[in-house]
Amino acid sequence: MQRSAMVTALLGFCVLASSVLAQDKSVRPGINDSFRDPKVSEFQEKFEIESREVFSKRKEILESCKIAPGMTVADIGAGTGIFTRLFSDAVGPKGQVLAVDIASNFLEHINNTNRQAGRKNVQTVQCTPDSTMLEPATVDVAYICDTYHHFEFPLKTMRSLHAALKPNGRLFLVDFKRVEGESTDWTMKHVRAGQEVFEGEVLSSGFKKVREHSDLLKENYFIEFERIEPTK
Repeated sequence: MQRSAMVTALLGFCVLASSVLAQDKSVRPGINDSFRDPKVSEFQEKFEIESREVFSKRKEILESCKIAPGMTVADIGAGTGIFTRLFSDAVGPKGQVLAVDIASNFLEHINNTNRQAGRKNVQTVQCTPDSTMLEPATVDVAYICDTYHHFEFPLKTMRSLHAALKPNGRLFLVDFKRVEGESTDWTMKHVRAGQEVFEGEVLSSGFKKVREHSDLLKENYFIEFERIEPTK
């Protein structure tokens, strides 16, 4: 049984390596056009509103992530900084939050608002379409909320995130449920694939599924993964 599991893991990483090398083209060209020069105030009106499920449930989501003082948390696709602020308070002065985003406007806003609030444990990182640009083995917890479907090169991006996480580091993925006949037209057109596809990509990138927090959100799924080491 153990040998079989090791062989399966090795094959999975070989497939991942091959897939990453082959991923030369964006899986969703143009998906990030609106973030080339975003107007922060407009996105605050869209993101920081109680009718948005992940915003109205933000405290419950934070509690489920079990962030402890002193941790380093990467908020991938930080946007206007909703969860960056929550993580900053949770990790405390000895911890650190890495707010990662592709839009420099968002990062400037995050820097300004956290400086004004006296939060000194937030650092911004501008990512690229195919990398989180995070330093290797520096992150305890990574959080990706309504952002994975914006990854143009998901396998390359996940490879960089896998490298950035410490051994047994945790990853939380929140994204829209995309179900034919149930999801909105916007979701069906905007989100390239459903949970099964995204979950499969994460698993093939060197993670194992720990649990699914299925009782908290209705419009989104909320999954916890753990980083696993490649088989040598």
